[in-house]
Amino acid sequence: MHYDVPSGERGVSIEMNAKTTAEDSEPAIQFQNVTYRLDGIVRRGIVNDIRFSVASGQTLVLLGRSGSGKTTLLKLINRLLVPTAGQVIVRGRPTTDWDPIRLRRGIGYVIQDAGLFPHFTVAQNIALVPSLEKWDAARTAARVSELLSLVGLEPAQYRSRRPHELSGGQRQRVGVARALAVDPPILLMDEPFGALDPVTRAELQREFSALARRLGKTIVFVTHDLREALLLASRIILLENGRIIADASPQEFPRIDHPEVQAFTACLTPLPGALA
Repeated sequence: MHYDVPSGERGVSIEMNAKTTAEDSEPAIQFQNVTYRLDGIVRRGIVNDIRFSVASGQTLVLLGRSGSGKTTLLKLINRLLVPTAGQVIVRGRPTTDWDPIRLRRGIGYVIQDAGLFPHFTVAQNIALVPSLEKWDAARTAARVSELLSLVGLEPAQYRSRRPHELSGGQRQRVGVARALAVDPPILLMDEPFGALDPVTRAELQREFSALARRLGKTIVFVTHDLREALLLASRIILLENGRIIADASPQEFPRIDHPEVQAFTACLTPLPGALA
């Protein structure tokens, strides 16, 4: 499978997705001393004193064990959660200053198993946000065809199918297409390939890596898989118990002298006799 540029007669150029980020000086996302806790339920913060920024066009991978705070950080970016202390700044504005609906429509969100509406066709799923944005039918149909081609699904073959008629990998492709529908500058991806079989997962990882480089979006990607992080990231942040314990490039990350980093890098070593 490969990503094709749709033909000109579809009317909407895929180049609308291409971003020129070299001149962008302001970070796309900033966490400024952010703590989030469930008062009365969890006294210790789920995330604590988090400080980092994400440059425009960067793919940041949030790595960590289950319960380390990765998904909480994603939800703080699109204001599904609000910080207990500190602030999250998206595109120059604190999330609490944004209208939540307008903020979320400017952020694509891809989750595990795609989260497609089962009673919608593929085309209707992809067209959800364009329809909310009052796009006309011709523009919406052109965009659906364009995005299906972008993620390697033939529009004529797949646009009228429903999610139960797709494989797991095809559903994830549709999920990525839906997230890109209105050309958001930011994508949030919460273990999008985690439920797939190993072969399909590896295929989609390679394809997504190429797509991310091509589109130049700002991407925050959650995973507990170091192999996936090393393949996709331009930068890796490792979380443990709600705190950042490592922040490095994929090249630097395996060399960090920290027990939790070493626990993850040990997973890259085959078990004795595994290849015998």
